[in-house]
Amino acid sequence: MNITIHQARITGPVPYLSGSGRKQNIPIGPCLVESLGGRTIDIIWGARGQSSVALPYEEIEAAQDHGYLVLLD
Repeated sequence: MNITIHQARITGPVPYLSGSGRKQNIPIGPCLVESLGGRTIDIIWGARGQSSVALPYEEIEAAQDHGYLVLLD
């Protein structure tokens, strides 16, 4: 299994469905982007990394294309 982790920053709206089924945006600020080599990518945020969501690769790519998700390394 090939695990890749990048430091990143959310700069604009990156939506996801919360556990309650409501559409929310990942907060603007620093995050980690973790890929396990599949079709979903984990975004991890919060002061202690306490929040995360798995998003389809296509949504991550669209967020990067719009400049809403910027990889820092």
